[in-house]
Amino acid sequence: MTKRSKRYQKEAQHFDETPIDIPQAVEKLKSFSSLKFDQIINCVVNLGIDTKQSDQMVRGSMSLPFGIGRQKKVIAFCDDSETDAAKAAGAIEAGTDDLIKKVTDGWSDFDVAIASPKVMGKVGKLGRVLGPQGKMPTPKNGTVTADIPTAVAEFAAGKIEFKSDTGGNVHAVVGRQSFEKDKLVANIEAFLNQIRKMKPAAVKGTYIKKACLSATMSPSVTIVA
Repeated sequence: MTKRSKRYQKEAQHFDETPIDIPQAVEKLKSFSSLKFDQIINCVVNLGIDTKQSDQMVRGSMSLPFGIGRQKKVIAFCDDSETDAAKAAGAIEAGTDDLIKKVTDGWSDFDVAIASPKVMGKVGKLGRVLGPQGKMPTPKNGTVTADIPTAVAEFAAGKIEFKSDTGGNVHAVVGRQSFEKDKLVANIEAFLNQIRKMKPAAVKGTYIKKACLSATMSPSVTIVA
């Protein structure tokens, strides 16, 4: 069992499972004890999906109205003719064969990998390396695209990716504790609206079963979703 700090336990006394509206939840999280770093705010949504059915997987990407408060390290697998544009858009590395070799050899100091459809035949062999890290390019979340510069710019600016796990949960960073209340609320509502729009046709019954917010080192708050 994870041992919680006295500060955490004290704060947890003021949290319960009763769902509250998003503005109230944000106020609670922002009132949490100030630490020496700007805590990340996460949103977790538990969905009423059958995770064994591929047609019920919820996976995608989106740009939040006010970003997530940090830049992402993005690489781009693309033709040599596109490398300059990719780097100008914010890619820390771009190319095909040399970049594939670098990643194959163990380099992984990046957050997102973008790929052009033209080079996916070569990039596909990185599935065993990037798949377990959650970094393998795929059309489902917008990381395989013909418009490399736009995708690089969006993900470098903080575009988020999300994917339902084996428990039917979708996790996403929706901002930081230092964000103004209205901006955090807008980000959270935008994320939840996107999840609602992505309800698989095969899902029956309750789709969003529960949604919670938490800061990096805080108890979770259940929200009305």
